[in-house]
Amino acid sequence: MKVTTDKTENSQAFLTIEMEPAEVEESLEKSYYRLVKKANIPGFRKGKAPRSVLERHIGKEGLFEDTLNHLLPQAYEKAISEQKIQAIAHPHIEIVQTDPLVFKATVPLLPAIKLGDCHQIQLAPEPVELTEDDVNAAIEHLRHQRATWEPVERSVDFNDLVVLDVESNAEDKPFINQKGAQYQVLRDLSSPVPGFPEQLSGMKRGEEKEFKLQFPSDYPKGELAGKEVSFKVKVTEVKEEKLSELNDELAGEIDPKFKTLDSLREEVSAQLRLRAEERARVEFEERVIEAVVDLAEVEFPPILVETEVDRLINQQSRRWQMSGEGLEEYLKSVNKTEEELREELRPVATKMVIRSLVLGKVVEEEKIEVSNSEIEAEIENMTKSAGGTKSGLQKTLDTPQARESIKQLLVSRKAVQRLVEMAEGSKMNNQTVQEGEK
Repeated sequence: MKVTTDKTENSQAFLTIEMEPAEVEESLEKSYYRLVKKANIPGFRKGKAPRSVLERHIGKEGLFEDTLNHLLPQAYEKAISEQKIQAIAHPHIEIVQTDPLVFKATVPLLPAIKLGDCHQIQLAPEPVELTEDDVNAAIEHLRHQRATWEPVERSVDFNDLVVLDVESNAEDKPFINQKGAQYQVLRDLSSPVPGFPEQLSGMKRGEEKEFKLQFPSDYPKGELAGKEVSFKVKVTEVKEEKLSELNDELAGEIDPKFKTLDSLREEVSAQLRLRAEERARVEFEERVIEAVVDLAEVEFPPILVETEVDRLINQQSRRWQMSGEGLEEYLKSVNKTEEELREELRPVATKMVIRSLVLGKVVEEEKIEVSNSEIEAEIENMTKSAGGTKSGLQKTLDTPQARESIKQLLVSRKAVQRLVEMAEGSKMNNQTVQEGEK
């Protein structure tokens, strides 16, 4: 066997492996003995037919295919051992010629990651701002949640709730056909078809109307894109939203613990601030991670992106199955092939791979570790609100596989926190130096 390393780039080694004729013949003989024991050949007991007879029975191609299936993996393993190559995944193998047998192997190698000077990153979280308008909007949302709908004797206006009978067809195929459907007439609402709420505006109870609407050419559901829909609707009732007065009584309706409207406002303000601070924290972490990634030099084999694309598709497939449709149904609904979906996901997958590799390098260089007690604490935190199912959930999370997953989560969380501390520390140190210079 002769092995040549053609080149190494993109964390891949490209090998050309040429087999000696004697090695191929030895493997062919092994395939013969392996296959003849299984073959039912008229006139011969199992395992007793000569090789020439077996070749006529299954074809020389069948014997050679079995030889390749066993010889190539063995030759590949021997080649990377001789070349002292550490592969991280299965290679891509291409047969160049069969006489003599020559094949090429593209071998995925360990990624190469070089971090920049993370300590020089200077960032600070955006200040959290909460206005009276934010609080007022949240209170107004609570009012709408508790609103009642009362029938009115007037024409339909935007924001009304209407009860209507609908008959419709999209190019002679039934679309929506329902009696007593409830529909809130919201301006610019694109459901069920753009322009539908505008057609209802101004109609009166008992009035019937026929109209046509068209789906946009870029509509997400491909089978409906660009199609015209014919509607026949009859409004059977018009309802108007009635909001409670903005007073202490409303506060008590929302939760008996609130005795006054002011106490409700204080609680709403506190909750809004907590959520705003959490968003600011997450956004700041993302900015820090992006800054670290921008400074890093990362090289990795393409197989990592393909593996991540597979993971994303499998993840989405589980969601689609929960909604009653599989991958094929989804692809048909969006008018895409699987390869088009993969191509669409590759930029996202690439970004996720780079981010994961960079954070992994941070863990390595900063010597970040997670103890068993930290894993136990995280399991306890994850199960504390499980109620009666807590013991079962704890058993599920206490398996080796689940503990390893939790460990990786905590390691990643610690790495991000370390980077945040570096960014904030560098910013503070820089400000201190500038103040000292003044």
